[in-house]
Amino acid sequence: MTVQPADGLSPAAAFPDPSHDQWQTLVEGVLRKSGKEVSGSAAEEALSTTLEDGLTTRPLYTARDESPDTGFPGFAPFTRGGRAEGNAAGGWGVRQRHSLTDPVRLNEALLGDLENGVTSLWLTVGGPVGVPVDGLARALEGVYLDLAPIALDAPADLDAAATELLRLYEERGVAKSEARGTLGADPLGHEARTGVEADLTAAVRWARVCDAEYPRIRAIAVDALPYHEAGGSAGEELGLSLAAGVAYLRALTGAGMSVEAACGQLEFRYAATADQFLTIAKLRAARRLWARVAEASEAPGAGSQRQHAVSSPVMMTRRDPWVNMLRTTLATLGAGVGGADSVTVLPFDHALGLPDAFARRIARNTSTILMEESHLARVIDPAGGSWYVERLTDELASAAWAFFQETERAGGLPAALRSGMVAERLAATWAARSAKLARRKEPITGVSEFPQPGERPVEREPAPDAYAGTPGGLPRVRRDEAFEALRARSDAHLAATGSRPKVFVAALGPAAAHTARVSFAVNLFGAGGIEAVHDPVSVDADAAAGALTASGATVAVLCSSDALYAEQAEQVAGALKSAGAVRVFLAGRPGEYADVDAYVFAGCDAVAVLTSVLDRMGVA
Repeated sequence: MTVQPADGLSPAAAFPDPSHDQWQTLVEGVLRKSGKEVSGSAAEEALSTTLEDGLTTRPLYTARDESPDTGFPGFAPFTRGGRAEGNAAGGWGVRQRHSLTDPVRLNEALLGDLENGVTSLWLTVGGPVGVPVDGLARALEGVYLDLAPIALDAPADLDAAATELLRLYEERGVAKSEARGTLGADPLGHEARTGVEADLTAAVRWARVCDAEYPRIRAIAVDALPYHEAGGSAGEELGLSLAAGVAYLRALTGAGMSVEAACGQLEFRYAATADQFLTIAKLRAARRLWARVAEASEAPGAGSQRQHAVSSPVMMTRRDPWVNMLRTTLATLGAGVGGADSVTVLPFDHALGLPDAFARRIARNTSTILMEESHLARVIDPAGGSWYVERLTDELASAAWAFFQETERAGGLPAALRSGMVAERLAATWAARSAKLARRKEPITGVSEFPQPGERPVEREPAPDAYAGTPGGLPRVRRDEAFEALRARSDAHLAATGSRPKVFVAALGPAAAHTARVSFAVNLFGAGGIEAVHDPVSVDADAAAGALTASGATVAVLCSSDALYAEQAEQVAGALKSAGAVRVFLAGRPGEYADVDAYVFAGCDAVAVLTSVLDRMGVA
């Protein structure tokens, strides 16, 4: 807290306000030292970061970066929050997801969660992967249904699951006016997942029932996760969620419901990623965009969007899964600051199978710490007023609206899904992102950066997959998939031979000359499950052959300074080749060195390099 002096003088009064031009001049000087001769706005652009959707993050934002009026929380355009009080009254809802099929085990897990901070339950019901509908009563035994909202995920058994849940409310004496939750009807999301054409009849019927009898239950979940999990960008996720919401509005109003009533039946679900600023901007932009839809539908008062944020499955890794705790913490921070009404933190072992009790405890405590210890919910829209966040929100909203309009021109979301337009667009986005992942321009800690090839795998009971074997639908991707395939090859080699594939690190000269590039090489090859043998610490042309033979490796990488490369690289590479090396790499920018086959450097295609190395080693 800043305390002004008693005399009212400002401590900064003696310092002149620097101008934007002065700052740019200082930036030019720093860039000049790094070999970049740029000036003016080009200096600022050199420090900018390109994001998806054509967005650019600049290094500095000032009052010159204007954005539209964001209004006040609880009022259109709802950018600052759908409710006037935001989450300040009681924080966001802590919604835990459960996919157990055994009602007894599920009941034990539900009660444990509710006793330890969870405020609502998200249940997979029916079909081959959820708790049976006739087991729902047993699973909810001891759960106070008037206190804990229930969110259903029952795409295959919506009618049966919804009927059973409402029956339980009545049986346990919960007044219709007090029952809370969502029935989770999302036929368009199910079509995106499976390719089976959506029938909105049941969703419309349940929306009418809820509107007439259950004022605190929403029938429809507008789930944007299928598009996020198919590799879509934040703007594409928002644009397709708008298109889905509009499709449901058309169906509901076509069945006789008012726009206000139809909007009241929708809950929107978005992915929250470890990019906390993009998550904040995404949720703020989503509310603003939906307010625009409501305004265009002549129901501006109905534009408050109910939001459920889920930590991104795409970002969850199977290797070094403990790092997922940090990713989900950042995602939850972004969701909370962005104003989500409820947040689901996926357990850190989500990518490995069914979570254990420890993983569920860490997941629910993530929200508790951010709300109770970090006081994150005590300020409404804490990111509001940040020039960066406001500008990012505006630019993301514009990109999302453009894609929404493109989808509408294609005939709306159902037509866009069936024509392949959505799949093609998301595939192109994922291909571009995959290239960045392969080159480690988007690093994955514990996987593509700082891997631990010798780590002991974390094992979990396999999780049921509702969409395994479905003939169509959008794909589901993960950031770690290319590196995971490489690590799986290494694991198979370990199981078959008792050792991992090896690369010999031929370091030249003293440690001061080679340490940085040795660390780089060990890190790079470790991302493919290839063990780096750095023994002895330094070699020359005379010692290289023996050291390679002793290492048991058939691939080597030279590591040193450019000056020592000029003196020794060709001789050492030749010695390695004569000793049986099938491939010799050099850590550094490509040059002209005899007997050096390839070069590895920051920004190289790590996946291509590692794939070629495993191929040459004969690793299946």
